[in-house]
Amino acid sequence: AGWPGALCFMPHGTSSDWEITSPFAFVHLYVPAEELARVFAETFARDSRLLDVAEVTFGDAPRPAEALRRLARATLAGEPLEAEAAVTEALALVLAERRWGGVPLPAITGGLAPHLARRLADHVEAHLAAPLRLGDLAAVAGLSAFHLQRAFRASQGVSPQVFVAHRRVARAKSLLRGPDPLATIAFACGFSSQSHLTRAFKAATGVTPG
Repeated sequence: AGWPGALCFMPHGTSSDWEITSPFAFVHLYVPAEELARVFAETFARDSRLLDVAEVTFGDAPRPAEALRRLARATLAGEPLEAEAAVTEALALVLAERRWGGVPLPAITGGLAPHLARRLADHVEAHLAAPLRLGDLAAVAGLSAFHLQRAFRASQGVSPQVFVAHRRVARAKSLLRGPDPLATIAFACGFSSQSHLTRAFKAATGVTPG
């Protein structure tokens, strides 16, 4: 039987039968082999052919489990950037779990260089209306998605997805001074709908827009 924080990791080609005798909630995450290999190579700076995934049945893994909870919450809330960040973190933490033969995560040697922080901030401002992806931000910085999250937080004090959310709300505040309706402002700031803008705005400011 499982428990909160338990994780099963099944390599491709593995089959399993589950007997569920009482209600409980869990997350299934299916990762293509090439995506797992890419995350391994980028995060650990190793040849993806060295990736050796061990099968784990109900291992105690609170940190990857919490990342998967974040994934579930972000998916339900319609927050794709947060969901992508949660997946990136969960995969890196699973691959780094030494009890399962994982590779230690590289240590953080510092945050973003000032010119990279400016480049990322400029990119975010120029693309707020677009569906920003963590992978795109990582490419702008020349880092893996996982390392971008760590370096960004170390230098900026918040995660990339929180930074983007703050900038979207800030732009919405500015546009609210004009005549545009809320729905138009929502899409101009990268929100998926007017209700998405309203939720984010209230979470950031304590009041609803308009």
